[in-house]
Amino acid sequence: MTEDNYPTIEIMVSEAVGLLKELITIPSISREEAKAADKLEAFMIGKGLTTHREGNNIWSMHEPFDNNKPTLLLNAHIDTVKPASSWQHDPFTPAIEDDKLFGLGSNDCGGGLVSLLQAFRILKDLNSPYNLVYLASAEEEVSGKDGISRVIPLLPKIDVAIVGEPTSMQPAIAEKGLMVIDAVAHGKSGHAARNEGLNAIYIAIDDIEWIRNHKFRNKSPLLGDTKMTVTVAHAGTQHNVIPDTCEFTIDVRTNERYRNEFLFAYLQKHLKSELKARSFRLSSSSIPIDHPLVQKCLEMGMKPFGSPTLSDQALMPWLSMKLGPGNSSRSHTAEEYICLSEISDAIYKYVEILRG
Repeated sequence: MTEDNYPTIEIMVSEAVGLLKELITIPSISREEAKAADKLEAFMIGKGLTTHREGNNIWSMHEPFDNNKPTLLLNAHIDTVKPASSWQHDPFTPAIEDDKLFGLGSNDCGGGLVSLLQAFRILKDLNSPYNLVYLASAEEEVSGKDGISRVIPLLPKIDVAIVGEPTSMQPAIAEKGLMVIDAVAHGKSGHAARNEGLNAIYIAIDDIEWIRNHKFRNKSPLLGDTKMTVTVAHAGTQHNVIPDTCEFTIDVRTNERYRNEFLFAYLQKHLKSELKARSFRLSSSSIPIDHPLVQKCLEMGMKPFGSPTLSDQALMPWLSMKLGPGNSSRSHTAEEYICLSEISDAIYKYVEILRG
């Protein structure tokens, strides 16, 4: 960018911070984003953007939109998790201390939400070889059916996306997927004193031990191993009755070398317990390192990495990468914050990456 652009960036940063402060004051827990979506939509309309809305998802498109050009999506989410009980600040009252803006959703992912919006506003009037679409999605934190999944059929054909999750403005070019499996080990009840029945807990222990020790062959250079963890277990009714069922939950984090459906079938072959996957829809995703977007990031000195955390990327049927202000380690924590300098840096870098 030339020096002539810096006043524009300064104004855009000031507006972005002001909008984010307003959004922090409006509780927007997943599935309860309507008022925050109203505020964001009003801001966009006030800045001259044509908006489209489906539920609590809002988007705006390059005008005029050229169907003969490729299309790039800029995406971040409106919703937040519930505030942790250990907040010292009021999570819904924005507080600026030095360079830090404290507030629920400031880092995950309010910073990306407002920075991408401002970059879209700067870039939409330039003569670009591609179309731009800005999408603020709902229900990301719960991968809800009324989030980005509800919008995808309504969007034009998308070729690639930037997702504004907090990555310290380093490109996450691969992301782990998620599959949650509910397992039930079946035994036979009996009297504990007579050692009757077949203890379902022991069957579950064998399966859990296999899960704990199993290593999948295909390791990813960016995402490492596919990882399985048993996170919940329930069994038994009283001390003197052999339990006939033991229920447990398996959290499976997949790398890009495996599809969820394949892993589920693989586990069915190796475990004795009855298995039921809650969903196969949250797959691992990646973008080739030779993609022009990634190459531009490399030219700017950024370092690609693999992200262990889930985002709306998992539901996108097109190429995508995560790139956003803030740090993932602050997400879902008490005293969440975004640095004002991170918002400024993000707007500048988004424009640098995307122009031309």
